[in-house]
Amino acid sequence: MRRRSRFILSALAFGYAFLYIPLISVVIYSFNDSSLSAVWGGFSTRWYSELFRNTQVLDALFLSVKIAVTSATLATILGTMAGLALARFGRFKGRTFFSGMISSPMVMPEVITGLSLLLLFVTLQQLTGWPGQRGFSTITIAHTTFSMAYVAIIVQSRLVAMDESLEEAAMDLGGRPLRVVFDITLPLIAPAMIAGWLLAFTLSLDDLVIASFVSGPGSTTLPMLIFSKVKLGVSPDINALASIIIAAVSLGVVVAWIAMRRNAKPS
Repeated sequence: MRRRSRFILSALAFGYAFLYIPLISVVIYSFNDSSLSAVWGGFSTRWYSELFRNTQVLDALFLSVKIAVTSATLATILGTMAGLALARFGRFKGRTFFSGMISSPMVMPEVITGLSLLLLFVTLQQLTGWPGQRGFSTITIAHTTFSMAYVAIIVQSRLVAMDESLEEAAMDLGGRPLRVVFDITLPLIAPAMIAGWLLAFTLSLDDLVIASFVSGPGSTTLPMLIFSKVKLGVSPDINALASIIIAAVSLGVVVAWIAMRRNAKPS
């Protein structure tokens, strides 16, 4: 038993070290005074100052956040509607095809998705003149397309596990179907919708491949900017940016954990 527990603890420690040592090293080297990100030159916070003066990085970050918020919101709306259709509309005609179309972006290689969307936008531009140039709108549509699938699966799973008697009781009391959806169904699946929005936001903020296909000049997202810098050598201000993102995510996780603990306590 002791050997087994030691093995489990060792595997756990190795797993955590494998995941978090690279993140810790990024944070440490963000305080590096040297211009070379991999060579320690003493403690300094100057790269954080350089980061906030780097308009290229800040513009890319602002564009990425704006795209992520917009695409996550659209994906949550469309994904929730798709999840409701799959979970509540029974065996309607074309259900299998519809379900396959919803889940296909999850298993489709990103290169294929990005290439197909690029061809779509080029064809639309030739036929209708839209889009005039690829940028915020095309990236948002692309991110909404693939992240909507994740939201739909999350919402559908929550609806399948939810007790339908609450909705049936509301309709027995005279509630119209649309009113029941807004007053009963949506509040009950709100945690799943929030989880889907957060996942869609993360997927959009992290995407590189699809955005590279559907973006144009002057619409560089943060992952695209960082990837371009990696080929020439990462500057320490990127380490500072990564450290800020790690701190923001960690703060969000801690706040969510505290909120869950407070909700779990008996009143």
